[in-house]
Amino acid sequence: MSYHVDDPRATAFYRAALTKLIESQIPFLVGGAYALEEHTGIVRRTKDFDIFVMPEDVESVLEVFSAAGYQTEFSFPHWLAKAFSGDDFIDIIFNSGNGVCPVDEEWFAHARTGRVLGLEMQLCPPEDSIWQKSFILERDRCDVADVAHLIRHVGRQLDWFRLLRRFGPRWRVLLAQLTLFEFIYPGERAVIPNWVMEELVARRLHERAVLEHAQECHGTLLSATQYLRDVEHEGYRDGRLPPLGNMSRDDVALWTANFLKPK
Repeated sequence: MSYHVDDPRATAFYRAALTKLIESQIPFLVGGAYALEEHTGIVRRTKDFDIFVMPEDVESVLEVFSAAGYQTEFSFPHWLAKAFSGDDFIDIIFNSGNGVCPVDEEWFAHARTGRVLGLEMQLCPPEDSIWQKSFILERDRCDVADVAHLIRHVGRQLDWFRLLRRFGPRWRVLLAQLTLFEFIYPGERAVIPNWVMEELVARRLHERAVLEHAQECHGTLLSATQYLRDVEHEGYRDGRLPPLGNMSRDDVALWTANFLKPK
């Protein structure tokens, strides 16, 4: 597959840095726009390059990039580090911003191979990309289209059992994404196996009959800012915090401040 390279300087940085990482033998996966291009053919250049690593490998990756002369930082302790060359940077991702999609061994066990920037590398599995992207529903960043394109292009090859398992108790988010897919591509609905929708709808009907009294807001797993009033002033428990979620209060404060700072 050919690439439309818009910035030779950034491309040279990515290729050189990734070559160093390959030589280190630290396992990593390519995600973001470059993986999306391999999976769907959609070319979209972004301001960065995304790699995904196991949490225990983050420090080692930063050491490799630092030794290569790049500036590094641990941007958010619960999910993200970065390596810089001037204005260009690589995102080193080991979880999701909401803390519910950690990179684990399954990502690597189900990885696919592709050529990116002329290098053969492992790509994030589409199931895990769908899982992570399904929760990105910010006012200024929404990955519904990415999810829909992934399903349209690779839906017939997806491990749907694993995808349902990935969402776990947050399966309603998957049902919402699949419902939107059927609206977006009415002629492609057969891509989703009937049993998947039947299973999710059956879960909804069953849980609908159970009266829930908990005053919880899980909207914070979809947007860092749009549900702050609910959790800060209206008494709702924040879905990001234990026992509902996996983030600490310090993680939440740091992540929220990132969205509230002046642009």
